[in-house]
Amino acid sequence: MKGTLRLVALLALIAMAFTSCVAPAPAPVAPAAPAATAVPAAPAATAAPAAPAAKRYAVGLVMKSLANEFFKVMADATDKWQKQDNTFDLSLVGMNSETDIDTQINAVENLITKKADLIVLAPADSVGLVPSVKKALNAGITVVNFDVMLDQKALGEAGLKNFLFVGPDNAEGAKLAGDALAKKLGPGGKVIIIEGNPGADNATQRKNGFMQSVTEGKLELLDSVTAHWETEEANTVMTNLLTKHPDVQGVMAANDSMALGIVKALDAAGKSGKIQVVGFDNIPAVQPLLKDGKMLATIDQFGPEMAKNAIQTGFKLLSGEKMTGWIKTPVRLVTAADAQ
Repeated sequence: MKGTLRLVALLALIAMAFTSCVAPAPAPVAPAAPAATAVPAAPAATAAPAAPAAKRYAVGLVMKSLANEFFKVMADATDKWQKQDNTFDLSLVGMNSETDIDTQINAVENLITKKADLIVLAPADSVGLVPSVKKALNAGITVVNFDVMLDQKALGEAGLKNFLFVGPDNAEGAKLAGDALAKKLGPGGKVIIIEGNPGADNATQRKNGFMQSVTEGKLELLDSVTAHWETEEANTVMTNLLTKHPDVQGVMAANDSMALGIVKALDAAGKSGKIQVVGFDNIPAVQPLLKDGKMLATIDQFGPEMAKNAIQTGFKLLSGEKMTGWIKTPVRLVTAADAQ
């Protein structure tokens, strides 16, 4: 019995020893996560190309005589506006006298040579400047006619029918002044017309407007003579007409520069205020004459604004707008009550 117990104990000891020698089974290991796949970086943002800077246009403003205060005021006002605006370059050109047409032609030629983008022209001769306009257009330059309309027949012959014009109705303005004179004198009033340069369309239209007033107001027209827009010539012409027509009662001057010469002649003859005078342009120099009764009326055609409007119209053409015909600018009767 004791031998059996010893055998059992021995077998138990052997089993325990065997069990301690065997390593425990490893715990199950979770499978490794797959390696992350690198996502390619987004390409760096490309800056949008900068918008091209607006083109700075070269503009030529070709006027008539700068001895005429109307154009001197226009030039000063336009130059001031350009400096304030400062988005374009401006060349101002004026003539020495109202009949110095060659200077205008040469000015346009010079602007063509300099490759101006825009020419804004108040022609001294409505027929004579058409070839220059045609040449500028053929050179790819935009042209705007303002203040004085180019001759329609000459434009048609040059293939420029219905060419754009920015400016006033000169006949309408002259009739406003003429009607004021007719109202002052009454039917039968004896009048003289002092005309502008016969080659300029605005001179023709202003005479037409005066003649409408003569007809409708039943005035008596004693004479109609040109003084070519010039002050001193108008003074000489009026001095001679006072001798020829001592009974004249009223004078219609096609611009204020000539009205100044007329008033000077009337002053010398002691007839200022006795003979009524109307003009056209509303220049600063006639304001005291209106206040003093030496002039009855004039017409404001807003010259500085007209030039600005013509240039801005040119910019629209350069941007691709299509415009033809007549863009009318305003006229207004000015009397002593309105004088500045």
